[in-house]
Amino acid sequence: MSQSRAMSAMEALINVTVGWSAALALQLTVFPLVGLHASPGQHAAVSCAFTALSFARMYLLRRLFARLV
Repeated sequence: MSQSRAMSAMEALINVTVGWSAALALQLTVFPLVGLHASPGQHAAVSCAFTALSFARMYLLRRLFARLV
């Protein structure tokens, strides 16, 4: 049974939300350890950019694999 586009988007969104939370926490911890200092707004902007890219990547790859099956 193939996955609908809406379900692909839902899965990618949930996956990215969980990943974003973990990545932001890691970013807030690691940046100062390596000498990078950013404001909370800068952390949010950087993590949102990577999150948008991650969502698009996961959705497109899932649709590609759904088409191949």
